[in-house]
Amino acid sequence: MAENRMNLLILMDDEHRRDALQAKGHKQDTLVNVSLRQIYRNLIQILLIFLFGFGLKPGVCRADKLPVFLGQGQMCGEVSRTSAILQSRLTSTATLDSTGDLPGAEGIGRFELATHRDFTNSLYTEWMHATADYDFIIKTKVTDLQPGTRYYYRLQYGKSETAIRVASTSTFRTHAEIDSAEEVSFVVVTGMNHYYFHYGKYDPATAYKGDDKYLGYPALATIRKIRPDFFVGTGDNVYFDVPRAKAYNRNIEQRKQPLPSSHGGQEVLTEMGMRKKYHEQFVQPRFIELFAEVPTYWQKDDHDYRVNDCDPHIDFPISHALGVRNFREQLPVVDPRDENAETYRTYQVNRLLQIWLVEGRDFRSANAAPDGPEKMLWGEKQLAWLKETLIQSTATFKILISPTPMIGPDDATKRDNHADINGFRHERDLFFAWLLENGFLQKHFYIVCGDRHWQYHSIDPSGFEEFSCGALVDANSRVGRRPGDEKSSDPHSTIVQPYFQEPASGGFLKFIVKPDPPRLQFMFYDENGVELYRHDKD
Repeated sequence: MAENRMNLLILMDDEHRRDALQAKGHKQDTLVNVSLRQIYRNLIQILLIFLFGFGLKPGVCRADKLPVFLGQGQMCGEVSRTSAILQSRLTSTATLDSTGDLPGAEGIGRFELATHRDFTNSLYTEWMHATADYDFIIKTKVTDLQPGTRYYYRLQYGKSETAIRVASTSTFRTHAEIDSAEEVSFVVVTGMNHYYFHYGKYDPATAYKGDDKYLGYPALATIRKIRPDFFVGTGDNVYFDVPRAKAYNRNIEQRKQPLPSSHGGQEVLTEMGMRKKYHEQFVQPRFIELFAEVPTYWQKDDHDYRVNDCDPHIDFPISHALGVRNFREQLPVVDPRDENAETYRTYQVNRLLQIWLVEGRDFRSANAAPDGPEKMLWGEKQLAWLKETLIQSTATFKILISPTPMIGPDDATKRDNHADINGFRHERDLFFAWLLENGFLQKHFYIVCGDRHWQYHSIDPSGFEEFSCGALVDANSRVGRRPGDEKSSDPHSTIVQPYFQEPASGGFLKFIVKPDPPRLQFMFYDENGVELYRHDKD
């Protein structure tokens, strides 16, 4: 009987990872060194000696028989009133290896879910297999949840059902009933450029210098402190095309000594390289800590789809199909069992708030096409869905979250979005006209965008307002374009801009929706939590 009992070895992978990283210190030239793994193994061996020395039952299995870790922690996405997507990835190491990657590990896993932190009366998903063809990711959509309820979850995982580990506890809360009116907060981010943060913008002097560098982006720690109800990544979640070989080599010629990173100073062009970008991103401890407590929603933009300012029609080694598949694989965006699930969607959080997350890459016409009736960024089907769901909405505040700007201003040379002179303005103008015709200027409808590397609050001549969250990473931020700038998409200064970020810095945008009376607050922060601008809507 004892031989058939399920053996559990409860190890907190994230804590051991932190110990290993701190014991070694951060070596930026290689990020993680082979000796780190040895330190980690030593820690495990010491723990096992301690446990067995105090008479641990023989049924508990040895860690060296279970070379499986959760190097990227656990993540929850797409929370609704009754469902959520849970995700983790089995890895053969707890930290990056000498090649700068986090190798996957075959095995099995299932999520345990409960409404109590001690997991009494818990539920289990089915066992799932972690395989190379899905990058060893364990992912499932859980349904039939209770609205407005705090859930706790953890992955049981290992090589087999008779020898498993139990991950540390993560949590999320489902959205309340539609007729509720409780306070809600969330953050919106973009521009998480790993290379610029760790290595600098082709100049080591511009890289992050803090002793906490090995933990990852400071803004993530700030977001964790303010405890939002959810997190929205608007795209450029990783950068397939940074470092870029042309820029890297040019700086070598100029004797600026750029660092190559583990990508050799060049963009990634294969599925293996694309996956590695996510591995090195989400292994950072601050991501793991934040996503253990805060559920997520994700969109993609150009850099985490194919290449800068791309569309489905260009000839490029990363195909449109591969870019789409990678996004759906690496993030908890769609039910993995539903191949036809769209990546545009809407969630009514409660009576006060509804958000729309639109898809900006999959359905667009060629960027190079002349603007006009035949050129679309959203596509006819998505646009029809957007109008229909806006009309149906009963929420007080309606927020459209777009990976790219609709108002700007942007750089005059671009033609990648709705704000650009030779971009997709025709579609934008028709949509704004429809909004005006249907009274949305008086219905608390606002636009939030990513993509741009600076924060702003802009008001279009139509009266609609846009809030740009700016780059999360300080080294990826820049001073943008003001209305009236001849190098901007608004050279005649038709846009009113109550807030423009200067000097440049990393940061994010936070929202708080408050009841009694209903109020929506927009708050811009820098990466250290300094409030830069606030705007309220009643």
